[in-house]
Amino acid sequence: MKIQIINGPNLNLLGIREKSIYGDSSFESYFATLQQRYPEHELSYFQSNKEGELIDKLHEVGFDYDGIIINAGAYTHTSIAIADAIAGINTPVVEVHISNVYKRETFRHKSMLAANCVGVIAGFGLNSYRLAVEHLTEK
Repeated sequence: MKIQIINGPNLNLLGIREKSIYGDSSFESYFATLQQRYPEHELSYFQSNKEGELIDKLHEVGFDYDGIIINAGAYTHTSIAIADAIAGINTPVVEVHISNVYKRETFRHKSMLAANCVGVIAGFGLNSYRLAVEHLTEK
C-alpha cells in the first residue's frame, strides 16, 4: 500500500517550535519510526510552507496512491484551494493534527478540509499520524 504524508507550513520546525504544543521530536525522526513500524507499506513524506506546492503534491499522488495523510497546518482553516484539490482526487485523505485544535484558539475549530476527507484525527501528538496509517491500512 502506498501512503503519502503531506505536512504544511511550519511543520518543518517540529521539535524546535512551541514544544509544549507540538513536542520535542522532529517529524523526520518520527517518520523513520513509522517506516520501521510499517515496512510492508510504502510511506512517503512531503512538507512545504507553500500552499500551491501542497496542491501540486495532492494532484501528483491523488490518483495513484492508496491513501494520503495531510496536516495542512494553518491552511486547514483558510484554504478553499486545498479543500478543492482534495475533492478533486480519488485517493482517500485523512486530515490530522498534532494538537487538539478544539482546545486552542477558536479560529482553529473550523476546518475547510474536513468535509472532503474520510476522517479527522486530532490531539494525539505525532501518534495522530500513526492512527491515520492504521485507518488507511486496515483490511
